[in-house]
Amino acid sequence: MMTVDYKELKKGGFMRQKQKDNFSMRLKSVGGHFTAQQLGTIQQVAEQFGKGYVHLTSRQGIEVPFIQLKDIEKVKETLLAGGVQVGVCGPRVRTITACQGNAVCASGLIDTVHLADEFDRRYGGRELPHKFKFGFTGCHNNCLKTEENDLGVKGGTLPAWKPSACSYCGVCEAVCPENAIHVDKKAKAVHLDLEQCVYCGKCIKSCPTDSWTGENGFVLSFGGLYGNRIAVGRHFLPIIFEEKKVYEIVDVTLAFFEKYAKPSERFCSCLDRVGWDKFQREVEAVL
Repeated sequence: MMTVDYKELKKGGFMRQKQKDNFSMRLKSVGGHFTAQQLGTIQQVAEQFGKGYVHLTSRQGIEVPFIQLKDIEKVKETLLAGGVQVGVCGPRVRTITACQGNAVCASGLIDTVHLADEFDRRYGGRELPHKFKFGFTGCHNNCLKTEENDLGVKGGTLPAWKPSACSYCGVCEAVCPENAIHVDKKAKAVHLDLEQCVYCGKCIKSCPTDSWTGENGFVLSFGGLYGNRIAVGRHFLPIIFEEKKVYEIVDVTLAFFEKYAKPSERFCSCLDRVGWDKFQREVEAVL
């Protein structure tokens, strides 16, 4: 009888079901993007080798259940011919999620599709002490819930005020979710507290005289977790404007995780144990 390496199958995206010799197959997804051709291939595989349906995961992926052990190699060949790859599971960089960003969404401030593709090229499937999740969202609406990820990237904008155009109407103060803006109509002055600012850009969008402008960038969060334990990713860096700098920060983050994490320890738990201050110092050193 042939010995089945279930650990290796899971690593390659085939997860054991409760039904003997049946697997739910995870397909590779980057930012939830599948072409029409790929979807046709997935339909073919689901109908020919599964039970004619797929499951959409919470991380924008597709799983095809009821793939039988004896058919796995044929399934891989069919998928490959149609431009579809099997995903990954286990202790490594997992499916990278992203909204449609500024390529489609009117609120998008950053190109999340490009970032997801580049992150997948650089880090996709990288083996680590435990699973590690990246997520991208284009603006403060946070449709992809970046703070649920081990490392999240959110589009933001750093506002700047032009007194020459201001009518001191107070709209910016009214819409600011963090009370970071204070308008003094009598003194004809506006104060922005950058320590309170979350880079949402609502002041810019709402200003009737265009006296607020902004520079778009990346707002990073660390240590998010949503599962058996729930932890909201923390923000401690200023907004980042250079994409190159984002990758430098990610490199430091993954190196820290590899160096200090115990086997099967999530990034958040590693930070709690080793020290957030220590991690913050290492990250800030590359700024």
